[in-house]
Amino acid sequence: MNLPRIPSMNELLEEGAGRGLDHRGRTALHHAIRDELDALRKDCSDGISRELDNSFWEQVEGRLALLPAMSLVGAQNGTGVVLHTNLGRAPWASEAITAANQVAQYGTVEISRETGGRGRRDKTIAQLLAQLSGTEDGLAVNNNAAAVLLMLSSLAQERKVVVARRELVEIGGSYRMPEVISAAGATMLEIGTTNRVHLSDYESALEDPDVACLFKAHPSNFEISGFEGEPSLEELASLCHERGVPFVYDLGSGVFNGAHLPGLSGEPTVPSALEAGCDLVSFSGDKLLGGPQAGLIVGATPLVEKLRRNMMTRCLRLDKTILAALEATLRLHALGEEVACSHIPGLSMLGRAVEQLQKTADLMASQIVQSCPGISVDVASCEGRVGSGASPNEPLPSIGLLLQVEGFSAEDFALKLRNGTPPIFSRIQGEAVLLDVRTLSATPEELAFLLSSSLA
Repeated sequence: MNLPRIPSMNELLEEGAGRGLDHRGRTALHHAIRDELDALRKDCSDGISRELDNSFWEQVEGRLALLPAMSLVGAQNGTGVVLHTNLGRAPWASEAITAANQVAQYGTVEISRETGGRGRRDKTIAQLLAQLSGTEDGLAVNNNAAAVLLMLSSLAQERKVVVARRELVEIGGSYRMPEVISAAGATMLEIGTTNRVHLSDYESALEDPDVACLFKAHPSNFEISGFEGEPSLEELASLCHERGVPFVYDLGSGVFNGAHLPGLSGEPTVPSALEAGCDLVSFSGDKLLGGPQAGLIVGATPLVEKLRRNMMTRCLRLDKTILAALEATLRLHALGEEVACSHIPGLSMLGRAVEQLQKTADLMASQIVQSCPGISVDVASCEGRVGSGASPNEPLPSIGLLLQVEGFSAEDFALKLRNGTPPIFSRIQGEAVLLDVRTLSATPEELAFLLSSSLA
């Protein structure tokens, strides 16, 4: 079969634009036309008649429709997990969002207003971290895994790190403590057993002159119980100071304000770890701090400066929008617990009483009954979680909406919700879809509209 006359690509692009097919951009249109031309040539070689007519352009339009839309979009969290790792952990305070938007173009990232010359990128962050933690200095990198890597690389490269076997954790995504120590260029000196480690184990290990630091990791996503034991932070700090060895503590979630909130009874605070004598403490910015993803390190200035001089610090530094959002979040914490727990969404969610959640759930259920006749709804007690490794065995009593749609299984309805705009993420409980009210940000009217739209 003979090929039809094929115009130049420029001519085809112009015609495609004239048909309104350039909405995904000229490059995307170019690829779609090229791929359809390849299909046309193959059809003609197989004896199938094809022309560059309306059917050709319909195929091009179909190819454009298959291109992926924006993958990162806002979502409704109905899972009941406040710090849901796969949904981006902590939602930002409005102050953090505003601060990030203000520097998204040009901003005073690393410039001195006084001289017009280069300034210090992390000066204000360091001051706020020191103020909040009650120590001398602070440093921010792009996540807590990076913070741990930086601390060990700066203090123990080509030397030994003492670590208890009970703390050789894996916290997901192939982050394993033994491999992190190796990646930092250090050698791991394991002590104790899986369930118990004694002060005498640490004392013996610190006899080794090649030991550069003692490292401790707060457990994430697991808990050791039963016949177990370990020395206190104070005992370890006293031993380290006696031997002249830095005591480094990966605190994980990190709490400044809100330690009294439900679900956080087992979480140590950043100031308490430093008061116990830890020399360097690291923690996450996007967990219980309630800010953007960051790895925060606080401690004595000589040690923090040693980290700051490590060339790895530049490789791990934060971008301007994250710096701004982090500063805004830290400033909320600096205003005190009442302000932090009311303005930072994650802390605010944790602080919502079950009675308050019940009232919200009743309003939502009433609105769903009025606006979504195809959806049956019940209000029931449920349990959520803090998430992101914080207090893994401590449930959050909550209230949920149990939703069912005739003709849809719970799994099918949950899929419909996930494919909505915005997507709604839920849990399955029995034959129903469960939406935990604690973590939903939609109003009753907004939620009813989204549920109705998902079935349209």
